[in-house]
Amino acid sequence: MSVAEPRRIVLFRHAKADWSQVTDHERPLAERGRTDAAVAGRRLAGTGVSFDLALCSTATRTRETWKLAVHELPHRPKTVYEERVYDASPGELITVLNETPDDVRNVILIGHNPGIQGLAEVLSGSAEGDARERMSRRGFPAAAFAVVSFEGSWKSLEPGVATLLDYWAPSE
Repeated sequence: MSVAEPRRIVLFRHAKADWSQVTDHERPLAERGRTDAAVAGRRLAGTGVSFDLALCSTATRTRETWKLAVHELPHRPKTVYEERVYDASPGELITVLNETPDDVRNVILIGHNPGIQGLAEVLSGSAEGDARERMSRRGFPAAAFAVVSFEGSWKSLEPGVATLLDYWAPSE
């Protein structure tokens, strides 16, 4: 693939987690989270983005979110469970994305706030339609996602180079 072709990244926050008596890393999804994860999966399928790679935090709630959402997609991408995505800052997430092979065109990153929202804000130098206004108004609730696009190699991904194409949250 040419590095001149636009690449897409979907930044997907895990669905609503339960506050059970386990470590933060092991928190499972709440019932509402299981429902919202499947709805988000259908909505992701509706974006028309065909993912080549999924990078998912190793936390229980992100793995469960991805398992429910991916069943709604027409194509199951290769999934890598990446410890560095758990509790990562936007800069740390950019570092993980910079390591993506250039033959990968579209990535979905399943992670946590505040890193996922921060990354959507930091990458998006511009936005289409009212996506930025909706994201600013709603924040980044559980099961929300943003779609950003940029041109160039994965190593060239840095703050401000992407366009925010879409934003969705369960109550949208």
